[in-house]
Amino acid sequence: MVQKYSTTVETARSYYNSFDADNFYATIWGGEDIHIGIYETDNESIFDASQRTIQKITSLLNLNERSKILDLGSGYGGAARYLAKTFGCQIDCLNLSEVQNQRHRKLNQEQNLEHKITVYQGNFEAIPKEDQQYDIVWSQDAILHSGNRHRIFEEVSRVLKPNGEFIFTDPMQSDDCPQGVLQPVLERLHLESMGSIGFYLKTAQALKFEKIQVIEMTEQLVNHYSRVLQEIEARNLALSKVCSQEYIERMKVGLNHWIEKGKKGYLSWGILHFRKK
Repeated sequence: MVQKYSTTVETARSYYNSFDADNFYATIWGGEDIHIGIYETDNESIFDASQRTIQKITSLLNLNERSKILDLGSGYGGAARYLAKTFGCQIDCLNLSEVQNQRHRKLNQEQNLEHKITVYQGNFEAIPKEDQQYDIVWSQDAILHSGNRHRIFEEVSRVLKPNGEFIFTDPMQSDDCPQGVLQPVLERLHLESMGSIGFYLKTAQALKFEKIQVIEMTEQLVNHYSRVLQEIEARNLALSKVCSQEYIERMKVGLNHWIEKGKKGYLSWGILHFRKK
């Protein structure tokens, strides 16, 4: 049966399934991750900074081989492989893009992790799992692609065990962002809105989640997109062999919007951590 998605979700799926997007992210991020990194220096690799984000999130959790985790919007599965190799966790990965999932499964097979990681094609607005299955729901920079973020919290609550934890990062608008200033960013993503820390706190409270902590690191959003832009300029020749020049130019315009709006304080990024009551 063919799955039907909302317009917003289908737009994200089509984008990440595209030849240009797949080759761009696999080339620039090193084929493991597609999320914002935490940088200690201006010129360190995107791969290392992306791994540091994963390590930072795991440092906030109590993980072991009995932990059962759901990764929403898992991309190429870098976080899942880190969790499986480092802690022995069992991870289910839910992701929209068939192209990314194919690469994800191949990497799992190459690293002998198929017994620890299961990749599912699907939409996190309708998680295809039974109630109370997971100790932790994890997501990195994926929830912004939903047109119904409140519904995601409902679904996460449903599949979490009692006292289970929801931890995620997301590119967001600032709570005091003036109306209309993010239109270039929203148009690039084909979105009508973005979440904010205040929105997520209010949504979590309404659905009986306890806030554990919020770690705001908006400077890393600016650092990350600046670093990606640097890497595009440095590797333009190699990129032009696997991506269309039109895609590369659109990406550079989009990145400059992110950097500009982030520097002006209109965007936000960080780690949000909740517990199901």
